[in-house]
Amino acid sequence: MKPSVKSADFLVIGGGVAGLRAAIELASQGDVIVLTKDKPTESTTEYAQGGIAVALSDEDKVGIHYDDTIKAGAGLCFDEAVKVMVEEGPDYIRELISWGAEFDKDGSKLSFTREAAHTKNRILHAHGDSTGKEIERALINKARSCSSISRYDFAFTLDLIMKENRCVGASVLRRGSIINFYAKAVILATGGAGQIYSKTTNPVIATGDGIAIAYRAGAQIKDMEFVQFHPTTLYSRGAPQFLLSEAMRGEGAVLRNIHKKRFMNEYHEMAELASRDTVARAIVSEMVKTHSRHVYLDLTHFDTDFVKKRFPQIYSTCLQYDIDISEELIPVSPAAHYMMGGVSTNIDGKTSIDGLFAAGEVACTGVHGANRLASNSLLEGLVFGARAGKCAAQYAGTNRDLIISEPVLQQADEARTFDSEKVRSTLRQVMWNKVGIIRCEKSLSAARAWIERKAFIHKTSLRSRRDYELRNIMTVAALITDSALLRRGSVGAHYRSDIKGKGENWKSRSVCEKGKDPYWG
Repeated sequence: MKPSVKSADFLVIGGGVAGLRAAIELASQGDVIVLTKDKPTESTTEYAQGGIAVALSDEDKVGIHYDDTIKAGAGLCFDEAVKVMVEEGPDYIRELISWGAEFDKDGSKLSFTREAAHTKNRILHAHGDSTGKEIERALINKARSCSSISRYDFAFTLDLIMKENRCVGASVLRRGSIINFYAKAVILATGGAGQIYSKTTNPVIATGDGIAIAYRAGAQIKDMEFVQFHPTTLYSRGAPQFLLSEAMRGEGAVLRNIHKKRFMNEYHEMAELASRDTVARAIVSEMVKTHSRHVYLDLTHFDTDFVKKRFPQIYSTCLQYDIDISEELIPVSPAAHYMMGGVSTNIDGKTSIDGLFAAGEVACTGVHGANRLASNSLLEGLVFGARAGKCAAQYAGTNRDLIISEPVLQQADEARTFDSEKVRSTLRQVMWNKVGIIRCEKSLSAARAWIERKAFIHKTSLRSRRDYELRNIMTVAALITDSALLRRGSVGAHYRSDIKGKGENWKSRSVCEKGKDPYWG
């Protein structure tokens, strides 16, 4: 069956905060098509509980937000990207409020709270612990008011379409048919890759698709060894890896081991408010010491009404698993959460491929360095989504021709059959056990050897979205593992038990590129 063809001035792949903000920015410049992998509201944005960090409170300053971000990034933040985010962020938040976003207030003033590694109360939140959902609602409504924006849901992007080293569109699987979408500029905003790990806070759609298709097209991929693990997710038999917001510790919740002893003050002077990488490793250490599979998060010293009002979604979800968080200790353990690395871009979202832009978690501007500061991700999506939209519009203005080119399809070398679900499950376990919170040469090499043994899948005929997702998961898993092997030292979220110092070249950035060994960029 011959693929159908559709075209627009701009193609945005992804419908979270970065993709929607980019689409809105482009709406006045031409026709925009937004592709969402699932239903329109299903994105990692929707699952962001804690809030959005921005220097808008009376006690805060942009310079302080900058300093906190730089410190959390463990010396590897790109200064200019951080400066752009914290300086432009307040105006984008005000704009979002003007579009109808409703953040929580104390009387007539915006209500701010604190999260780990922040030195000021600067976290805006909505409906207690549903900030991402509220931001997504406001952006979707704004996008719907723009007649030039069209949305295609349940559209899974197979690969980018290239013509003479320029990205001119994407091949998409939608409801059993292939559609080739062509555009003057393409923006990737596909989110993260948490599903490569067996334990993750990410939704099932987070399979690293944007990173994988960009890599196959020849884009530079940067900083992939830096995967952030969230310290506190619900640990309960039969329960999903449900995130327990950083804001809980920001409000004063404490961590206790299975003997009910508080332990974080033994690991860091900021105790529960230390950076996420520090807290996650401390929890793992405590679990090893006590031969347990979890620790506890304790909110029992809070007023019950405060807990219900401040964390309504968390409260109601935990009740479904017979845990009353206002009266009981909550069993928690770490899980994969956020990618600091991704498709390499400048501060305007431009990638190493002509015509291709990226923003949000799929991109790597260097704004997060080696460890993301809590609640900077939604702000990153707003700021760099808008900037990518502006840059894509400028690019299209100087490259006015719409190029229709038949995509070069990968030919299957083998008709080999394999159990897709078994490979996916095993890969996720391998990544968690060998390329997780604590790594070493031996574990990383074992993971790389396993991935290599399954490399035949990349050359095998694939039939379903799940098969294509597996291909992407395997691609991203290899990029993370190779980058972690290259970085022979421990920095931020990348912790090598065999090399605890920062190592040589620690200020360099790992770069992966198709057809080349990982190198320092």
